[in-house]
Amino acid sequence: MTNQEILTYIKQHPSGKVKLAVADIDGVLRGKYISAEKFLSIADSSMGFCDVVFGWDMNDAAYDNAAYTGWHTGYPDAGVKLDTDTFRKIPWENDLPFFLGSFIDPQGGPLSICPRQLLRKVTAQAEALGYHPVFAQEFEWFNFAETPDSLQAKGYCNPVPLTPGMFGYSVLRTTLKNDYISHLFEWLKNFDVPLEGLHTETGPGVYEAAIAHTDILTAADRATLFKTAVKEIAYKHGVMATFMAKWHENLPGCGGHVHQSLWNEQENVFYDAQDPQHMSELMKQYIAGQLYCLPHILPLYAPTINSYKRLVEGAWAPTTLTWSVDNRTVALRALTGGKKSTRLETRVIGADTNPYLALAACLASGLYGIRHQLKLEQPATTGNGYRDYSYGTLPRNLDEATRRMKDSAIAQEILGADFIAHFALTREWEWKQYAKAVTDWELKRYFEII
Repeated sequence: MTNQEILTYIKQHPSGKVKLAVADIDGVLRGKYISAEKFLSIADSSMGFCDVVFGWDMNDAAYDNAAYTGWHTGYPDAGVKLDTDTFRKIPWENDLPFFLGSFIDPQGGPLSICPRQLLRKVTAQAEALGYHPVFAQEFEWFNFAETPDSLQAKGYCNPVPLTPGMFGYSVLRTTLKNDYISHLFEWLKNFDVPLEGLHTETGPGVYEAAIAHTDILTAADRATLFKTAVKEIAYKHGVMATFMAKWHENLPGCGGHVHQSLWNEQENVFYDAQDPQHMSELMKQYIAGQLYCLPHILPLYAPTINSYKRLVEGAWAPTTLTWSVDNRTVALRALTGGKKSTRLETRVIGADTNPYLALAACLASGLYGIRHQLKLEQPATTGNGYRDYSYGTLPRNLDEATRRMKDSAIAQEILGADFIAHFALTREWEWKQYAKAVTDWELKRYFEII
């Protein structure tokens, strides 16, 4: 739709309102409804949005360590520019008009700590080198026959899976809850988050969806909207969906793998028909860059305490600094099947990630390898990547990963010092909240016997 057609649609929509949202540092969509009249008054300019979204955590607890905003600033409004290219109609809200926005600084430029603006900056770097990034993210997530009220009433203990048993790629289980599956596929498509595939994964009530590939910013928009849309569609069916990296110690975790390639005006520049593995020198530099940078930026791929419960041996998530061709036990899986489909899959990333940050980190670290012409001297892992310790392992928890990122000149070079400083503070806060909590594990282990 043209901008004029969008404006006409908004004026004529019977609700008289528009829904809008921005993504915070954790990838949580923060938004509101505004009247159609209000939208029309700010469509060509910007609007104010309380900057507390960068001053509190995912549970609305105010940071006590952040510099950008806080009690010391009075939590003023920050500018938000709505992006008309993100216009959508929400199928489960009577086709209500919807937009995403990005934060701007007081001068009207991009706000350095805004995740969507960070991705824009890294994308511009790729385009300046002559490359068009084509990306897609896929997600695994668990579904439960619960509501927010029922789950809180039982203290988040023993949630009831939507379906029982280990039924990966099951035709039976997709038939059992076909109304929910069908609405996911159809409504997401109508919401401009088209899926290439949707199936059950191994585990009770777990699904996996692959979102169609596109330009990197649209891919990140789709991935971010996917997570919230799934939760909203689930509500309509009396279901709760979770994108936790690992909700149960005895079940597989949930990945948010990112597929990526670089194109010029004519072709996929990752593909080389003459290479034995069909990988261009550029693709090898890109992989080398990701391998080199990965330990420096892991919190962008594994941002929560829970993320590291997924990154354990034998749980379909990598633990070592490894790459290979079509091997699901390594951190970086190269897929080189054809001229159009050759790409890299970064498998470290969990479903709990902020897509804007994950995609920005993938691209920025790959471009680092290209700019520095890094050689892919590390051989492809053969067999079990969990046991290939030749080139090191990933940091084991959020504290260790954050310490390495905060002090890393590499992280600051590829993502910006201002962003890394702010993001590191938010991860330090997250670790502090965990460190002071008394868990069920501690009670069961120590309460009586110690």
